[in-house]
Amino acid sequence: MVDISDVERRAARHAALGDPVRLAMVDDLLLGDRSPGELGEAFGLSSNLLAHHLKVLQEAGLITRTRSEADRRRSYVRLLPGALARLGPAPAAPATPERVVFVCTHNSARSQLATALWRRRSPLPTASAGTRPAARVHPRALATARRHHLDLDSRATAHISDTVRAGDLVVAVCDNAYEDLPARPPLHWSVPDPVPADTDDAFERAYDDLRDRVDRLATALHPSHPPL
Repeated sequence: MVDISDVERRAARHAALGDPVRLAMVDDLLLGDRSPGELGEAFGLSSNLLAHHLKVLQEAGLITRTRSEADRRRSYVRLLPGALARLGPAPAAPATPERVVFVCTHNSARSQLATALWRRRSPLPTASAGTRPAARVHPRALATARRHHLDLDSRATAHISDTVRAGDLVVAVCDNAYEDLPARPPLHWSVPDPVPADTDDAFERAYDDLRDRVDRLATALHPSHPPL
């Protein structure tokens, strides 16, 4: 028997994407998160019209809004995991960079896992860094990497000023790094910090979130390379 509720959900998503502006907004969010203000500026929308489009996309189960972990007055719009399965390919990414550099605050968990996932997913060189790097990679990040057969060096942390160079595509994987950097990175992934919870579940959620985002970006940069 056909699951009518599932058909209705899919129909609502397609209806939401039937508007060119909303489709373009979703395309923009495929590779990174945006604040409502950034979306409004990018698409030249008034606050009322922006609120309408976001409401339609949220009710269709395509996006969600989360509070910044740095400045709680800010919020970010992100795609829900799996919301766009089979609805279409990822849009073109920026020009292929020399490297992809993942940045967070301490370079001890999220940026490390993202870099390890990227190495497994893409032939493009990668690196990670922090705005205030810790002395070591977090033990639970190392344990998460081992569970998923990824290689992490417990001592390989670095400062962003010693790492980023011309030609790099910088991806901020935490709100603090994105909001602290004077020159905002072109891509921002608002991935919740698993360290405060300090549980395997929190690190697994961060890993799943990063894996989905890495796959999307790698597909955009290398459309001929399917996920591993």
